[in-house]
Amino acid sequence: MAATSLLIARSKRDLCLLSSMANRHGLVAGATGTGKTITLRVLAERLSRIGVPVFLADVKGDLSGLAQAGEGHPRIAERIQQLGLGAFTYEASPVVFWDLFGKQGHPVRTTVSEMGPLLLSRILALSDVQEGVLTLVFKVADDAGLLLLDLKDLRAMVQHVGENARQLGAQYGNVAPASIGAIQRGLLALEEQGGERFFGEPALALEDLLRTEGERGLVNVLAADELIRSPRLYATFLLWLLSELFERLPEVGDPEKPRLVFFFDEAHLLFEEAPPALLEKVEQVVRLVRSKGVGVFFVTQNPLDVPDVVLGQLGNRVQHALRAFTPRDQRAVKAAAETFRANPGVDVARVITELGTGEALVSFLDAKGSPAPVERALVLPPSSRLAPLAPEERARVVRGSSLAGKYDQVVDRESAYERLKVRAESAPAAPPMRGGRPAPTMADQAGRVLGAAVQSAARAAGSQIGRQIMRGILGSLFGGSRR
Repeated sequence: MAATSLLIARSKRDLCLLSSMANRHGLVAGATGTGKTITLRVLAERLSRIGVPVFLADVKGDLSGLAQAGEGHPRIAERIQQLGLGAFTYEASPVVFWDLFGKQGHPVRTTVSEMGPLLLSRILALSDVQEGVLTLVFKVADDAGLLLLDLKDLRAMVQHVGENARQLGAQYGNVAPASIGAIQRGLLALEEQGGERFFGEPALALEDLLRTEGERGLVNVLAADELIRSPRLYATFLLWLLSELFERLPEVGDPEKPRLVFFFDEAHLLFEEAPPALLEKVEQVVRLVRSKGVGVFFVTQNPLDVPDVVLGQLGNRVQHALRAFTPRDQRAVKAAAETFRANPGVDVARVITELGTGEALVSFLDAKGSPAPVERALVLPPSSRLAPLAPEERARVVRGSSLAGKYDQVVDRESAYERLKVRAESAPAAPPMRGGRPAPTMADQAGRVLGAAVQSAARAAGSQIGRQIMRGILGSLFGGSRR
């Protein structure tokens, strides 16, 4: 099957994104109000039409209109006439709404174990030392076969490690009470942000993001207008999702069209204050995930928001207007101009500050994977409705989804919290004295039980219960695959 040309913008000629190059990643950049959201819409619609599922975050709450056909909006009519789009038709895209908080779409959850200590440390804003202690907590839970599914499991496990720090220290290393306290405070803050709704079961099945409806790819819209108020949770969730796609999907090489295209809006939040180790993992995932058939488009105001090691991998570029009011703005203009393949007819550094709304400097990869010379162009209008859906319209789409009811009810199976609670309740309230010395305390008993659990896990190696709980490339302790 030959690659499909997706018309995105028009100058003196049609500027098309080749479906076979859509997994080579891209960048949509520009100042507020310059047309980034319209470009994102057009890309999503065109990809959906050829059967490619899309995932995007609705940060401003104005993308829900993708689920309805457009209408005769004056600006759209003007752009249709301006570009000579005589065959233009209004149409809806098949949309699935998701929401971490379960209010505006199907609930999205993962387990604490799958998220892993590295990404959780970023959400909790832990220091390197505190991250090390959290990693130790995960290791103790893994060795004891204690499932970490939701936040109450993690709280119970952190408390258990703190109370048994002396017994566990010989095997796992010292545990500072201050670090335990910092983790507990971070978990409390996360709960206040609503983070406890995100952790638990049923966890999101990635295949639900990869579905089609007839010949159209589903457009997965994450309601993020509330989530963006917790920027660390927002950025870490999207990064986790991207890493899960990388970890779980098989290699497909360079297909004629992607398996999924992932739009990372407000991309600067991903890289702000990220430690070098995390940036290295992000760069690795972005570099390798295209071989899984996943394209990633970063959407941001300023191209300087994206580190050079990642920016260099973004071959498809749509650059809207930038302002040059400050020295940083001027550096951004210069950086953006230097990243395009030169076109003698376009003075990029000058034009980039003159672009009108809906205008952009566009350069897509050609069939050989080389960037085309940059051109000044007008982005096509979207076929879907510009206005967001009313609450009742959105609710109707959610109820009519094939996923309705699948994620609604929380499942709380036995895990670390329940097992540690039973263990604590079965311990004697007041330990007797032996020979003038206190008998082994609950903490001592818990340490011995933990040791027995480790031996039992070792004996049961190879069985489903005995295998160690492993995490993916960004959540991993050991870099293996999950159970």
